[in-house]
Amino acid sequence: MHSELHRYMTVGLVHPMAFPRAIGEKGEIYNTLLTVAKDAFFGSVEITGIPDGEERGRVKQLLDSSGLVVCYAAQPLILGRQANLNALNEEDREFALKLLRQAVDEAYELGAIRLAVVSGPDPGEALRARAVDKAVESLIELCAYARAGGNLQIVLETFDFDVDKRRLLGPNALCLEVARRVREIDPSFGLMVDLSHFPLQHESTRDAVRLTREAITHAHMGNCYMKDESDIAYGDLHPRFAYPGGENGAPELAEYLRELFEIGYIYEGGANIVAFEVKPLPGEEPEVVLAQSKRTLLEAWRLANISAS
Repeated sequence: MHSELHRYMTVGLVHPMAFPRAIGEKGEIYNTLLTVAKDAFFGSVEITGIPDGEERGRVKQLLDSSGLVVCYAAQPLILGRQANLNALNEEDREFALKLLRQAVDEAYELGAIRLAVVSGPDPGEALRARAVDKAVESLIELCAYARAGGNLQIVLETFDFDVDKRRLLGPNALCLEVARRVREIDPSFGLMVDLSHFPLQHESTRDAVRLTREAITHAHMGNCYMKDESDIAYGDLHPRFAYPGGENGAPELAEYLRELFEIGYIYEGGANIVAFEVKPLPGEEPEVVLAQSKRTLLEAWRLANISAS
């Protein structure tokens, strides 16, 4: 299924978020990726670590034949293992780098073009400047390791700093500062922005996108909920679009698409990735949440009226 919007972007999907049941269940990574590969709406998929070698081989064969642009999401590995690229303790920082070197190797094995990371926790104001320096140092080292094996691009996803994940990077202005420093050494390094994170970062879509425009190399679209800490969707959990009380639905996604168009990230004839990061809540079916996401994107595209610009 293709529509006009596919002439402006490659629509992607963050697989481990869309199919959380696949994590830890033998065979389910392949089975759920097969669902994505069969759906022509998607031109890209983001995968994460596949510990089982046999299943990783089957997934590689599937991805090779699918025509999907493959990206590697290392964020779940970093968060799950509490790895910290900006650790002030050198042993902790090396642990994070070792984990990500292994992820780079696996990304190459699976044919990925890009690997996404996230910073470690914010250590607080007194230690923040030192932590930023460590983050820059780690990212430069990771880029060098990736470049030694080929053309895999490293990208940093900007996160919340005081609500849920509480990452150092963090405010988009600080992320841009870090990106500029890393790009002096490796110009291929970039930032990943995410519509679902802007409310958590206390930033408007317009300000966040325009601020980081020079360094954006990947984009996510999703939703978040912030109104009630007791709600099952509270924080950085990426509930479906228009979740009751949530921050993002079709109008907000339309604004995001418009801003991405205004900065030249999406354009007629372009193929930059804009990927869904949505997660079914308990009791929800992943396939239904995906279908709702696609309907929301089609409605947002209509509202954005980009083709008439």
